Amino acid sequence: MNNHDMSPDDMSHRATPRGVLVVDDHPLFRRGVQQLLAMSASLSLAGEADSGAGALDFCTRHVPDLILLDMKMAGMDGIETLTRLREAGVTVPIVMLTVSEEQDDVLAAIRAGATGYLLKDTAPEELLAAIEALDEQEDAFDPRLMGLLTRALREPAPGPEALIARLTRRERDILRLIARSYANKEIGRRLDISEGTVKVHVRHLLKKMGMRTRTEAAVWAAQEGWK
Repeated sequence: MNNHDMSPDDMSHRATPRGVLVVDDHPLFRRGVQQLLAMSASLSLAGEADSGAGALDFCTRHVPDLILLDMKMAGMDGIETLTRLREAGVTVPIVMLTVSEEQDDVLAAIRAGATGYLLKDTAPEELLAAIEALDEQEDAFDPRLMGLLTRALREPAPGPEALIARLTRRERDILRLIARSYANKEIGRRLDISEGTVKVHVRHLLKKMGMRTRTEAAVWAAQEGWK
């Protein structure tokens, strides 16, 4: 299609690049994505954040059209950031841009509301094309992950024993206390560990169990008699 074939609405749409928020704790990678976006006529840089907290703060003040989110970040990781963005009412497409090809990470991202999952080692032109295509399709997943997703969908959902088996002894102790509605500070006092350490364990057990929030884990644990 050339410009003569495009309606005024189409031309107006193409003339307004979609603003992208890049969330990654590595400055060099953010700079690389910024340079990649500069090559596109349909995308522009709306902003950058070097942490999950920074992404949440940005989205309280601005509304990007698209968010590219790293999975492995210090402090609040990508899954927790994604979960909190969705809970805060952010509805724009959020694409994980990460090095992780782990099945648990991919499935956790999908459950938390990711629109896509792309790998950082993708060729720049292919990565840019996948991001641009989000304007015309509903999601963007790296083709190399399709086999993994197909196998995961064929597998039956793990039963309670399988989920509990994924947890360390400390994580099981914390899960029991979560089921009793104890806050992190109280859990820390009971187990003689810091509140920060409790938060880390909670993040890990939620990820292992494929759950988004501690409330979901508390309800599940109570239903399974883990009080």
